[in-house]
Amino acid sequence: MKRNYYIFSSGKLIRKDNTLYFEPGESKEPEEADTVEESIEVEDDSVNENESQESEPQKLPRKPIPVEDIDSIYCFSELRFNTKFLNFLSSSQITLHLFNYYGYYTGSFYPREPLVSGKLLVKQVESYTDSDKRIILARKFVEGAAQNIKKNLQYYNSRDKDMSPFLPLVDELMEKIKDTNDVNELMGIEGNIRSNYYITWNLIIDQEINFVKRIKHPPSNPINALISFGNSLVYTAVLAEIYKTQLNPLVSFLHEPGERRFSLALDISEIFKPLLADRVIFSLLNKNQIQEKHFDKDMNACYLSEAGRKIFLKEFDEKLKTTIKHRQLKRSVSYRHLIRLECYKIIKHILGEKDYKPFTIWW
Repeated sequence: MKRNYYIFSSGKLIRKDNTLYFEPGESKEPEEADTVEESIEVEDDSVNENESQESEPQKLPRKPIPVEDIDSIYCFSELRFNTKFLNFLSSSQITLHLFNYYGYYTGSFYPREPLVSGKLLVKQVESYTDSDKRIILARKFVEGAAQNIKKNLQYYNSRDKDMSPFLPLVDELMEKIKDTNDVNELMGIEGNIRSNYYITWNLIIDQEINFVKRIKHPPSNPINALISFGNSLVYTAVLAEIYKTQLNPLVSFLHEPGERRFSLALDISEIFKPLLADRVIFSLLNKNQIQEKHFDKDMNACYLSEAGRKIFLKEFDEKLKTTIKHRQLKRSVSYRHLIRLECYKIIKHILGEKDYKPFTIWW
């Protein structure tokens, strides 16, 4: 199974033949790089300038990263890279996800799709432009997200966290989904469900969090920082799985297609956030693996520190690898593969082969 690779350390990634190498140490300007090897160079602001002017340190050994072992690369440090390297990533079908200094997702290099279907693209666009077809899919995304939120509430209600005041509110809002014919109204229902859900986090999480309101840009407190970081990881995981299908990530149904984002990944992410992001947050906080010391606060903003991001990523990566016995396939599949299966179900719906039923947690 292919793996995700996460880069925090200073150094550079070098392509040589059909293998990537990570070489620890200081980076150098692109024009100084060996012409035989194309590289992404990683800078680390923690390097002491005075130390770098002293005698050249002994080179640490390169770590090979076989191309066939890479699914996606996540970069959490400053990068320099050239188009030749991007061409290599594209030919190897490797997605590159970029995060800024604060761990905030900034974008992805999405290689040219290896699987394309003109027929599916036409049908996908038709499903967006036809308001009746669009609203059916949009409802399903909100329904799936709401069902999985409810499942989380039921899970903790059975573990001595009293969710009884909130479960009826979620049920009441869910009842409105099937009668809604306006996408903006659907987004409003989904937002109200999440608002009630976020209130319960003060009960679900054992630490004193005083979580009142979801604030995104920028995150205002540790919980908002965790949600933003977790959601960005779900988005990139979904994007990576869309890439392995014939779906076009730019044509969406719940979120309005727009510039500078793969909006279909936003649609599908809504369904998987409760399972992948939220449960990781609950686990890390209730086990005290993430604490106040793992956050950097600046003015009205709050971000996970590098140490905090590493802890979160380790747990998130393990969550993606978790397997469950699939009821229809009668075999074990990983949580990550559940996302791919969701894409296939959407394709069948768009092509008119089978009505789409969103993934809901059954365990």
